[in-house]
Amino acid sequence: MIKKTITYTTTNSYETLNNIGVKTKNIWIVFHGLGYLSRYFLNYFKELPPEENYIIAPQAPAKYYLKNDFKHVGASWLTKEDTERETQNVMAYINAVISAENIAPRHRFIVFGFSQGVSIAARWVANFQIPCAKLIFYAGGIPNELKPQDFLFLNEHNTEVVGIVGDSDEYLTAERMKSETEKMNSLFQNSAKQISFKGGHEVKKDIINSLAN
Repeated sequence: MIKKTITYTTTNSYETLNNIGVKTKNIWIVFHGLGYLSRYFLNYFKELPPEENYIIAPQAPAKYYLKNDFKHVGASWLTKEDTERETQNVMAYINAVISAENIAPRHRFIVFGFSQGVSIAARWVANFQIPCAKLIFYAGGIPNELKPQDFLFLNEHNTEVVGIVGDSDEYLTAERMKSETEKMNSLFQNSAKQISFKGGHEVKKDIINSLAN
């Protein structure tokens, strides 16, 4: 058997919430976790003041049925299969989304990743040196290939880096949480803010609301 590759043009959707206007302060790009669709993930951001917050939710490209009843659809960003090439495809898609949105520099840009979306947020910001006011890693793991020097540029932008995790997250064992905390401290020279809340692998709307300030 011979594995071959081709290049072709594809189309993918993304969702936005609210509109950009004269009162807009924050523009968010939010990366959902495994099993989500972007339109449902946006529900967690609906309590943010709509005139001040514009949210962009890219859609993971690999869709699948969540259960055997074939009713509900979820999506995945990456798997262990052909990860490097698939990462390149995902990064190209995200850059196309940002280009289409034509974001003005006067707004505070917030990058938010939840669960599997953390790896996408981290890779995108690091690989393309994306300036942002806040970089938020919520209940997910940062890819091991990323190094402290990949994020040094954030110092020039006074970026606030935030790590968030529930104290009973079923996907993060005590050993894994210790490892991720050490990774955060290493990557961001102990400057990242770490938030722990009572709960599991879930998005808390009150935490999201607090991050808009």
